[in-house]
Amino acid sequence: MKTTLTLAVAVACAMLLQPAMAQTARPPDAVSGASAARPAGAAAPATAAAEAARPEADTKRDTLRKPAEMVKFAGIKPGSKVVDFMPGSGYFTRVFSEAVGPKGVVYAVVPEEMLKRRATAADGIKAIAAEPAFGNVKVLVQPAGAFAPPEPVDVVWTSQNYHDVHTASFGLGNVADLNKTAFRALKSGGMYIVLDHAAAPGASIEDSAKLHRIDPAMVKQEVTAAGFVFDGEDSSLRNPDDPHTAGVFDPSVRGKTDQFIYRFRKP
Repeated sequence: MKTTLTLAVAVACAMLLQPAMAQTARPPDAVSGASAARPAGAAAPATAAAEAARPEADTKRDTLRKPAEMVKFAGIKPGSKVVDFMPGSGYFTRVFSEAVGPKGVVYAVVPEEMLKRRATAADGIKAIAAEPAFGNVKVLVQPAGAFAPPEPVDVVWTSQNYHDVHTASFGLGNVADLNKTAFRALKSGGMYIVLDHAAAPGASIEDSAKLHRIDPAMVKQEVTAAGFVFDGEDSSLRNPDDPHTAGVFDPSVRGKTDQFIYRFRKP
């Protein structure tokens, strides 16, 4: 009886220790790694509802968009204050809402110029902010080159939109104003993240408008001119097989373009 009891205790202890040992043995994610695991302390859900409320259309895209890697690279943590500039359908807005948790906030900035072109441009993101699971999302409809969150933020993020500011037909002002506005919105030490479709080296602004791409070197030059310091890049979304000659909506590359992610720090 004593032997049986001792064995049972040993087995129980082993079962309790096994998860901790497995977690300790797991290697840390590399900055450019392809692991889909949630970064420790970076993307913990605000509530169980926040994760459950992400639509299937979003979760199906996680393999391609790598949200955990993006959150980690941007340095978004529980309690962070984040600007999601031109949030589109709200894919990253939802991800960031989950990552910052109930003590953080996500300011989804919809340029007011977009509403002049399409009056319903902010309706989708407003609907997300109205969902109880995403109560930490605040929608701001403000000029692209003069947006102003009500408090200094930790991160300004824009994904697959930077090139659009160069497109005159979008009427979003000029990119210098956007970058200066991002600089003003950030705390000292805050990060400005630009994710976009890569154009061929030396590609012109006209190429950006036609292909919806931009030369990464141009982005680096423009953003650092606003006072930012280049702080690194993530290669999770790079695709060396992309020829950079087709528009991003071309079936041959759609969903698998070569994308760069640059991080800039406000000194």
